[in-house]
Order: sequence, then structure tokens, then C-alpha cells
Amino acid sequence: MTGLSEGWKFSKGHHELAYQAEFDDSDWQTVRIPHDWAIAGPFITDGNGDTGKLPWKGEGWYRKRVMIPKKDRGKRLYLLCDGIMAFPQIYLNGKLAGRWDYGYNSFYVDITDFIHYGEDNLLAIHADTRQHDSRWYPGAGIYRKIQLIAVNPIHVDIWGTYITTPIIKPHYADIRIAATIKNFSAAEAEIRVRQVIYSPAKSVIAEKDITGKIAVNQHKIFETTLTIPDPQRWDIDHPHLYTLQTAVYRNDQLLDRYSSTFGVREIRFTADHGFYLNDRRVQLKGVNLHHDLGPLGAAFNLRAMERQLEIMKNMGCNAIRTSHNVPAPELLDLCDRMGLLVFNEIFDKYDGKADIVDTTQFENFAQRNIRNFVVRDRNHPSIFLWSVGNEIGDVQWNLNNGFYKLQTMINYLKKYDQTRPVTLVCDSYESAKLRHFDYYDVHSWNYGRRYRLARQLEPNKPVIVSESASTLSTRGFYELPLPEKKTDFTRSLQVSSYDLNAPDWAEVADDDFMWQQEEPYIAGEFVWTGFDYLGEPTPYNNRWMKENGLTDNDASRSSYFGIVDLCGIPKDRYYLYKSYWKPDETTIHILPHWNWAVKTGENIPVFVYTNGDCAELFLNGTSLGKQCKDPKSARSIDRFRLMWHAVPYQPGELKAVAYKAGEKIGEQTLKTAGASAKLRLSPDRHILTADGADLSYILVEAIDQDGNVCPLADHEVHFNINGAGTIAGVGNGNPQSTNPFQSASVNLFYGKAMLIIKAGSSKGRIDIEASATGLKSAKLSLKVE
Repeated sequence: MTGLSEGWKFSKGHHELAYQAEFDDSDWQTVRIPHDWAIAGPFITDGNGDTGKLPWKGEGWYRKRVMIPKKDRGKRLYLLCDGIMAFPQIYLNGKLAGRWDYGYNSFYVDITDFIHYGEDNLLAIHADTRQHDSRWYPGAGIYRKIQLIAVNPIHVDIWGTYITTPIIKPHYADIRIAATIKNFSAAEAEIRVRQVIYSPAKSVIAEKDITGKIAVNQHKIFETTLTIPDPQRWDIDHPHLYTLQTAVYRNDQLLDRYSSTFGVREIRFTADHGFYLNDRRVQLKGVNLHHDLGPLGAAFNLRAMERQLEIMKNMGCNAIRTSHNVPAPELLDLCDRMGLLVFNEIFDKYDGKADIVDTTQFENFAQRNIRNFVVRDRNHPSIFLWSVGNEIGDVQWNLNNGFYKLQTMINYLKKYDQTRPVTLVCDSYESAKLRHFDYYDVHSWNYGRRYRLARQLEPNKPVIVSESASTLSTRGFYELPLPEKKTDFTRSLQVSSYDLNAPDWAEVADDDFMWQQEEPYIAGEFVWTGFDYLGEPTPYNNRWMKENGLTDNDASRSSYFGIVDLCGIPKDRYYLYKSYWKPDETTIHILPHWNWAVKTGENIPVFVYTNGDCAELFLNGTSLGKQCKDPKSARSIDRFRLMWHAVPYQPGELKAVAYKAGEKIGEQTLKTAGASAKLRLSPDRHILTADGADLSYILVEAIDQDGNVCPLADHEVHFNINGAGTIAGVGNGNPQSTNPFQSASVNLFYGKAMLIIKAGSSKGRIDIEASATGLKSAKLSLKVE
């Protein structure tokens, strides 16, 4: 298996003859795959904020010359594509080798008959997003990896093993293995398939051979069961993983070897008690994640994704919903390894958002896409639930053959995997009367306790809140007075970080906490969203601007929903979730900032988010009283927040001392910052791998002489980078900004910004200097090994 990341030529636009080998691409841009052609901008200032105001609509060509050695003659060659946005056409040496439609799904093409052995082969790929529809920023181009696979004529099929665990006991587990073997040789073949299981410690613990015949140009499933003793369970706390090595022999000659990872775990739902993992009740503390990586766009990067998951897990998150599309396969690998459950979703809507067009044959489309989705992913122990779609109005209301489409999707899904439940994510409360839930296994509803009617009509199915909260906020921004209603939005075009705002169809975070306390049958929630994402800037979209006398130029380009901002800097809400989701870990967080020079003597509301029951607040050493949470309150915020609504502002120091069960658990201080004096650089990693893709996220802050962050600083910061790395992107979490992500400068936004450094392919050192007018510069060095 060979990665094809380097040496691509790219050009956006229509190039009629770009598939031909002799086409001149010498003046095209040289790019590395994965690549998102739109993230570099420029932003379209009067464009559609719902899709990020970036130039993703259009067509583009990628070309690469690939040497195929003569020794590969007689082998089968495949091109495995994890995702190309959208409608890709694959050409090899001037001929069309294959095509696909759905831009989020993985697919592969057999390119054997198009190869010229012993010479360069021209691989040309056309991507076209003009027919793609989206409610968020989708990205564009070859945004996930491509691999070239060369195998002998007799080989394990792509995604060719299916591993299940039908019997799990404390002292043993049966591992059922179904391996699909293909025969493209010239004759019928009798083969031997050897299955070897390795423990998490990489020791051989079970092995078995099975023999059989395969006809020419056919495939056969070789099924066997191995038993492993004293199985180590895959769990969110201890994600133990086993490895299966599948080897194919003919006459004792090794023809192919294929590796699969799996876990041993039991999952089940109950209607009245939620979700169980390994016979232990687990409340799902989940988040929805869109596929973009903020300033990096849609181009997948392993470290960027790993960092997102680390930030979520540190908050107490234990589950991810892949809203609303097939994820990169690496996301599932990471969740397997990190102990995160996955609600794996294939589609948003059954229309242009799934690249279904007027000429699409629905049955064929469903079969191809569901097969690839499920067969690729079904060995991942992290996946506990499949979803065939999200908030599809015509399906919920059985319009345009909606139930037929739903049944078609579910039938194909269960054809390829019957070990997990399947769901449809719903939002139309009254549509439950039509009983679409009879087709699937789990009630999954978004917002506002909309699951109630479905639960009443069918109380024997479990309930998940598949989208919760949609609370809105801008990191570091506080606006007074506090909103009287959750939908009080102002012409500031930012949303106050007191975490009291939400759209009319959604709620604040505390509401969902309270509802789960009151209704313990709910299996858990998936917050909308873990991270801010490009597009969907509710409330400040183009429509709101026009309704309020503003213009398209004023619409924001990224969301306000995130628990953390677009760059991964936590908002205040992060600590609210952490205080509830990690009750045994001390959390004490004070908001807002304490720099209010123009409001001296005026009342400033102060909130404390803590896992404690109570806290006492001090200003400059004087107690402002103790507040305690009220677990019986009908107003949700009284259960989960501590609030002092009238603190007369005086510069100095706020201190919160938190208590739990009457015992002090800790304290936190917040000081008035002085004048901005210098910059500070704080990298998440000091040592990078020389692979051309590894990243370090460097937090950039303006601080005063005493090291306090200056919460109102907005300086423009310039970067000078030398050595074995480059700038991958910059950002600051401001949904209103249309400054480029690919730049050597960035403005601080409420005192903070992010610099993303990418390692090169050679070992060495990266020297970084950050400077801003009137501030002392900061320097930092990273190692590349």
C-alpha cells in the first residue's frame, strides 16, 4: 500500500484536456494531498455565510505521474480514495478508469487494465462541486488521502475482513472472522487462509487455518471462529485493541497479508435505563463534530483531528457523532485507540447534500454508499450506533416515498452489519405520529425534548438526544445587560459568553443536564457542537443581516455553537460541561474577564462554573457571599451555575473558593490585567515528526508585565518562521473575520490567537518569532525528528 501525498499538480477551473498525458501542467500549483482548494480563500465578503464565504463551488483538476514498476505486471492495482469533494472522475493515461458521486464517502477503483508498467503513468482526477449542496462549509477537492494498492491476483478484498464477537464471557471470547478473498488468476485456485490474533501486548493468542477453492474471477468468504482466553475488554477507560493478521497461501506460497484491528466489547440499549457498555450503564456525554479542521479547512490532518478529540475527552466527553457524513477513517482509528464511542452517521439529507441529483438511481446509490460506509467501518469497536440520516423532512413525513427510502437505507445497512442498532435522527415532533420509528431501533431526537411523543407512542425503544443545546457564544466577548430571552441578539454581531443565548429552536446547556436528571431513561446527549466550524453562523447569517437592515458583507463566516472556538481555544462553556461531566475532577472557572475600566462602580454579573456544590466569591479580599447550587430548581441554570448578579466593579482580584460536601476543594483567582506588555507563545507540542504533516498548535497571547492575559488585546501579530517547518494556518476564533487563514500574521481576538506550524519532511529545528507593535516579541524553537 503506497501513499500518494506528494508531487501533485492542481488547477481550479475547466481544463477540457487535462485528463490527457501530454497536457501541459507546468504552470499549475504544486500541492500535497490531502488538499482543500478553497480554504486559502480569498473570502467572498458578500458571499453565503452558511457555507463559510469561501470559494468551494467550482471544478478542479489534480494530476500526478506515478511510476509502476515492471515487477507489478500481473498484479491487481487499486486506487483507494478516502474522500473527494465531489463527483470525482479518475483518469489513468488518458482513459476514464472510474467515477463516484458522494463526496464524503470512501471508494476504490480497479486500475489494473489502464497501467503502463515500467514507466510513468499519468493519474488525473477531476473534482466538481457545482452540483453539491451543503448547509455548512464542505471543502473541495481531494481532501482525504489516496493510496495505491498492488496485490497478487489472489488477495483479500479491500475492507475484506468482518470480525464479530458473538460470545463474550469473563474467561473466553469467540471471535468470528469472515474474510472475503478474490481470485483474478487464470485458473480456479485452492488456497489456505491463516488467521492469527495478537493480543494488545502483540503476543499470538489464537490461530487457525481454513482451506477452500475459489473459481476464476470470483470471490469467496472464508469464515472461521477463534477463541481467545481471558479477553481484555475494549472500554472507554481501557480501550484494549486486538490485531488480526490474515494470510493467504497457495501451495504454501504467501500471496497476501492483511491486518485488521478489533476490540472485544458488549453493547446494548434498554428503553428505561439507556446505554450499557460491557454490562455497565454509561451515560453518553457526546458532542457533534463537523469534518472541517478550522483554519486548515476540510483537508484531513491526523494530528489536528487527534487534538480535537483530546480537547473533547479532557472535558469529559466520551462519545462523538460524525455529523452528518461519513468520517475520515482515521477518526475511527483514533476513537478506537482513545476510548471514545462513535455515533456513525452517513448522510445529512437524501438530496444534493448527499450528491443525489435528478439522474441518480436511488436504489443503486443507497446500495453502493451504504456498503462502502458499513464494510469499511464495521470492525471498529468504538462504533455503537449507525445513523442513516439527519432531520430529513420528507422521510419523517413520508413525502416523496420517504418511508421507502428509509427502509431501503436500513435494509442495506443491516445486510452488511447486524451487530449494532440503527437510527434515523429526527426533529419534526408531530411526525412521530406516522411511526417512522418502527423502521429503526433507537429514538434519536434533536432539541427541546422533542422525543416525548415518540417515547409515548413507543416506550419500548431507547432514547438519545442526538443534538442538544446549540448554545451560542463568542469566546472572550461579554455583553451587558444579560439577555432577558435566549434569543436576544444585538448588532454587535457577536454572542455574549455568559452562555445564556440559543436559537428559538434550541436551549442552553443546563436545560439538557436537567432533563437528563429528570428523565433517567435518556441514554445521553450529543452537544451541538464540540468545536465551532466553518459555515452556519447562526444567528448572524445573511438572512438576519437583511432582516436587521445590514448587508451580506456583515454576515459571519463560521459558527457560534462550539464549546471551543474555531481554533480549539476553550470558551467559558467548556468549563460548564467539564464541571458536570467530570464531577470527580476539580474545576473552578470564573467569568467574565475583570477588565471593565469604563464601568467602575457599576454592577457586573459574575458566574462560577465548578464541580463543587458551593463557592464563596471575594473581590479584593472582601467576601461577596457564598452561593450554592439548587438541585431542585425548575430553572436549570440554578442547578449547575453559581451566579452573583450584582458585583460592583473595582479593578483588582476576584477569587472563588469552591466547596463540595462542605469541604474546600480549591480556589481560583482572576486579576485585572495591566497594559499589554509582551507576547507569549505556548505550543501544545515541542517535538514534531518529520513527515510533512505533523503539527504544533501555538497559543499566542498578549500579557501584562505580571503575566496576566490582556483580555481586550487586539494587536496584529506577525510571525517569522525559519528552519524545518512552515505555517499551516492562523486563526483567532472570530466568526466575523475574513482575514486569510494562510498568512504570516493574525490579529489577537480578545487577547488570544492561534499559530499552526507544520513540520517539513526533514529533521531539524523550527525557529519562530512573534512580534507586534508596542509589545515585546516572543521566540520559540521546536524540534523536528
